[in-house]
Amino acid sequence: MKLEFTKMQGCGNDYVYINGFTQTIEQDRKKEAVIRLSDRHFGIGSDGVIFINPSEAADFEMEMYNADGSRAEMCGNGIRCVAKYVYDNGMTDKKDFTIESYGKIKKISVMEKNGLAELIRVDMGEPELYPDKIPVLSKNDRVIDEPIEAGGREYRMTCVSMGNPHAVIFEDPDTVGLETAGPLIEHHTSFPNRTNTEFVKVIDRQNVRMRVWERGTGETLACGTGCCSTGVACVLNGFTDRKITVHVLGGDIEVEWDEKDNHVYMTGAAVTVFTGIINL
Repeated sequence: MKLEFTKMQGCGNDYVYINGFTQTIEQDRKKEAVIRLSDRHFGIGSDGVIFINPSEAADFEMEMYNADGSRAEMCGNGIRCVAKYVYDNGMTDKKDFTIESYGKIKKISVMEKNGLAELIRVDMGEPELYPDKIPVLSKNDRVIDEPIEAGGREYRMTCVSMGNPHAVIFEDPDTVGLETAGPLIEHHTSFPNRTNTEFVKVIDRQNVRMRVWERGTGETLACGTGCCSTGVACVLNGFTDRKITVHVLGGDIEVEWDEKDNHVYMTGAAVTVFTGIINL
């Protein structure tokens, strides 16, 4: 089976994109296909695979998989790339449209240059802070600066869901030992569905630096929902203003937690890397 694809990245968070309007892979073959396509040595190489499909509830659907073949609920960098893909390829002529991901609908605004999408602003909706909705096991109404023990030491986490679970830990990402701490927290018994983990250093009231360990993938150069969760966690802990720039390994993402509507807005770039055909 020959498969046309597009490799795209948002701040270095890269995925393989498949046009589900014109191509299909049987559902029982998707996990195997995703693992092969994502492999950086024997495949295309990516943090996962995203199918761009028709939707009855929105203008488009994003069907997302992590590099290990597991289904994911949401990806902030991924949804920006989907927006660029459909706009640049003439699948819509609207600058404002909607994308469905795992049953949740996000509003998209495209800022274009020379007829191509350059920056994409996404209304990521309201952050979920109730433990059973994240989900995370806790006796508290919210998990803010709560201790968690992993690998024989204690971390302090603030948990947020932006459609997928996040544990935000305010420790220097360069000295925390991310490669050890990340998988320990991802698979911790406190998280029934595993978790993404952000390690954050606050620079000032408008800027933070973050590295992320993504569930099902490992460290990535960026995570859009992780940046949004970081912004929310910063406000909950009193560290920053509501509008910040999150500096990740792959670039910068602007996040605003609007006090009026309680929605989190994410703005960042999306880039097409290359297109091609692979034989599955």
